[in-house]
Amino acid sequence: MAKYKMILDLDTGIDDALAIAYALATPEADLIGIIGSYGNVVTERGVQNSLDLLELLGHPEVPVYLGAQHSSTTDHFDVMPVSAQIHGVNGVGEVELKTADRQLEAGSGVDFLVAAAHKYQQDLILVPTGPMTNLAAALDQDPAIADLIGNVTFMGGALTVPGNVTPVTEANINQDPEAADRVLRSSLPLTMVGLDVTTRTLLTTKETQSWRDLHTTAGEKYADIVDFYIDAYKVTSPHLGGCALHDPLAVAVAVEQSLVSTIYLNMKVDTEAPFAGRTIGDETRINDPATQTQVAVNVDKDRFVAEFMTKLTELFKNN
Repeated sequence: MAKYKMILDLDTGIDDALAIAYALATPEADLIGIIGSYGNVVTERGVQNSLDLLELLGHPEVPVYLGAQHSSTTDHFDVMPVSAQIHGVNGVGEVELKTADRQLEAGSGVDFLVAAAHKYQQDLILVPTGPMTNLAAALDQDPAIADLIGNVTFMGGALTVPGNVTPVTEANINQDPEAADRVLRSSLPLTMVGLDVTTRTLLTTKETQSWRDLHTTAGEKYADIVDFYIDAYKVTSPHLGGCALHDPLAVAVAVEQSLVSTIYLNMKVDTEAPFAGRTIGDETRINDPATQTQVAVNVDKDRFVAEFMTKLTELFKNN
């Protein structure tokens, strides 16, 4: 029985594809929609990936909405070369997926989020795993949602470890520091699942081989997609020994916070050089009670990876 209504806000590359699968395979989560964003790919490519993956996984009923196509401070977006290297130009490791029969929804992702916040209120969990542009736009459109949404568990930022774009900046926050700062200074209940914990949860070809051994379309496609990701990590992060489960960890923590240890901290995002995109404690609120924003600083990685494999294997078995 689903306890939470969940919306994913994705720039659908490879770990976002894993986040979709984890959300569908989690009984506590009722995935009511996906909003697209830019980042790993352009927004139009990402939403098509989401539609195609939903159909592959046997859940074409989940609606997908178009969200922001560039940051709140620019009028254009280009995919960074490193993103194409890690996720493939098509965002799913150059694996070909059947084009979904379902089309994109007509309405905007921001309108969908605002309406869902009013409808479901505390039962709603939002999981952004790309830039915060859509959420910041929703807050600007209707500030009341900050006190309606049950929780926002986002993949982004780095507090106790270096960034992966600059020494202080993680990729999702780097895309739109101003939007992330708007969100972190809001009254939303937030849980930050950043590089502090996501780079400790790793997948190797041993796990993807077990999906291949299922001899199902979903198992084989996901194995191909993630093997591309694993190979990219051998180049970009050879010290890890696998690929990081960034986005699915955020989905898992959204419904099962005991997977991580957190600290409460009033946070901000620096928006000016040389530290633009840094997620850090807000010195102007250092003496205010910290009750809204939690930052994950440790993770029960063995338990998470075991749950991840159990859930996804079961999902892939039947598709």
